[in-house]
Amino acid sequence: MTNVAESLPPSILRRKAIVYVRQSTQTQVQTNLESKRRQYDLVEVARAKGFHDVELIDDDLGRSGSGTVARPGFERLVASLCAGEVGAVLCFDASRLARNGRDWHHLLDLCGLVQARVIDMDGVYDPCRPNDRLLLGMKGSISEFELGVLRARMHDAARAMARRGELRISVPIGYLWDREYGLSLDPDQRLQETIGLILARFTEMGSARQVHLSMVADQIHFPRPSDGKKLTSFEWHPIRYRNVISVLKNPFYAGVYAYGKSEHRTQIVDGRARKTYGHGRAPDQWEVMLKDHHEGYIGWDQFERNQRQLAANAYGKTGGPKSGRGGRALLAGLLLCGRCGRRLSVVYTGRYPQPVYRCERPNQTLGMRRCMTFGGKRIDAAVTGELLRAVEPLAIEAALKAEQLQMHSRQERKRVIELDLKQARYEASLAERRYAACDPENRLIIAQLEKSWEITLQRVEEIEKRMRAADASETPLVAASELIGLAQNLDAAWHAPTVTTPARQRLMRTLIVDIVADVDEASREIIVTIHWRGGQHSQLRVQKPHSGEHGCSTPEQAIAVIRSMATRWSDEDIAASLNRMGMHTGQGKTWTAHRVSSLRRVRDIPAYRSATKDGEWLTMTEAASALGVTNHVVRRLIKDGILAAEQVVPGAPYQIRATDLDRDEIRAAIDRKVRPCRSESENQVPMFTTTYQGGAQ
Repeated sequence: MTNVAESLPPSILRRKAIVYVRQSTQTQVQTNLESKRRQYDLVEVARAKGFHDVELIDDDLGRSGSGTVARPGFERLVASLCAGEVGAVLCFDASRLARNGRDWHHLLDLCGLVQARVIDMDGVYDPCRPNDRLLLGMKGSISEFELGVLRARMHDAARAMARRGELRISVPIGYLWDREYGLSLDPDQRLQETIGLILARFTEMGSARQVHLSMVADQIHFPRPSDGKKLTSFEWHPIRYRNVISVLKNPFYAGVYAYGKSEHRTQIVDGRARKTYGHGRAPDQWEVMLKDHHEGYIGWDQFERNQRQLAANAYGKTGGPKSGRGGRALLAGLLLCGRCGRRLSVVYTGRYPQPVYRCERPNQTLGMRRCMTFGGKRIDAAVTGELLRAVEPLAIEAALKAEQLQMHSRQERKRVIELDLKQARYEASLAERRYAACDPENRLIIAQLEKSWEITLQRVEEIEKRMRAADASETPLVAASELIGLAQNLDAAWHAPTVTTPARQRLMRTLIVDIVADVDEASREIIVTIHWRGGQHSQLRVQKPHSGEHGCSTPEQAIAVIRSMATRWSDEDIAASLNRMGMHTGQGKTWTAHRVSSLRRVRDIPAYRSATKDGEWLTMTEAASALGVTNHVVRRLIKDGILAAEQVVPGAPYQIRATDLDRDEIRAAIDRKVRPCRSESENQVPMFTTTYQGGAQ
């Protein structure tokens, strides 16, 4: 170290001096004001040493000097040194400039190249002199060593306290650190009920998204801290999805004290170490995990089940069944390929989209055929039937449990609204008291208090409306006898309009681990092996539809009519008859000659044969033509019982045997002339006694 006269020649004083100010954390910036003030006083020290141009760099306040975070102020200092504009660098001590050897020695090298001085509270240093350089190097090494020792001691002390469960880590909403009693539940009953409701509904619904939607529909709010990290005052806002997820994924609500749940990772960016924080660890890698440390909202076993359910619900996870996400396919994510072992994917095709399961092998891009592809409607129905048979013995017990859950859910919903109403009435009462205690002459304050009072009263009115609406919209509870009766008819309960597809999918995943599928091409059968939870398994064989065969089936009554009329009537007449009788195709459409013809070909029903083509049956029009009369005459003969005729169903066209037309009775009836009845009596008296002869009389 040299004296001032020797270290600061005029050439150095003509340059500018840079005062570098830094503190490691924001807490130090806010609390350690004396250190910050002494660093800013270095500006006057620089002027006292003869510098006229003094620059202050305080961009790095609250930034660590360990070299793991970016320091824009330090980068400015280095840039100025490289430009040869700096005559001296002033700092409170060496630790302010850097706490790692790399940055410190890099700064000394630059100062030595441009002959700049380093000034601290102990004196002036010339990095070009060996003794000063040695002293500065020792200061930098000591500063780095101190940082390492402080960190090690702090971390060891924190770990030791954490192992005893005494380290006051930040706690989530719903808990408080008390000076006397330590960790305890937040005394706000409304807050406790809201958190408990989130956890209870997830157990019921199995989906965080469905929990969020149900709570939004019920207009349930969630607290948001209004005082930062203190968590002593809250503002209630409409619940968000992240609020639901934060409650479900935090082990603290399961009574677990956890420390070291996350870790930092270091990467080399632009030749400098950069640390990133907040990378989660697996529970088995946590540094400290104390179960039953405090009162929890749920148990650890329930928390683990929730995490497994959340993982299963995650879209795109490798391995494990996927969640039902609202599509029509009941078995999405459960089916495994019996040939390659991969999970079958589902696509929806057709004008009215229907599910199709198929094995999308990775080598599909190479032009190779899929392992299998089959429609989902039949296989879903078959597995559903097997599921209903499996749960039939437990149906009554499940029905009674459903009644209890229904009652509990209703009570919870009303309880939350009641707590909201109680809180709103308290806030309204408090606003009223503040308004009454204010001096009436203080118009500015009293106007604001009156406005706040009106807002709280409006909130009370809104919650009261919610309460009345909830009471009015409540459907009567289903009686236990009705639930038992419904349980005895599981098929009707399964296909009830109130049962949603996601609910059916969740039931499938609750009872079934996976389903292995294979296709027997020889018999065109889909072979599925169901692996039930508990180790049992069962096998089903489902007929695979032919290519182009849809899942809709023609009513048996319509098929019977077509089969009876096919050999006697044309396709046009059959289609007209079916439409007149109100029958439709399997897809709900009206009949045409083309559709009748297509069904006959599929069902192997013979085509129409008329009498001119050696057929034995005639239509009424054909019979009238053969007899040389009109349709009216033929219809009268049938009505009088002279001509025999048949109908497939009442209202259908008449069918007449060609051999019946040659009967003598029919010829005699046609030849008989039917005239009006006239009397031939001689004693008949004429209406007019005289006959007009013309002319005047």
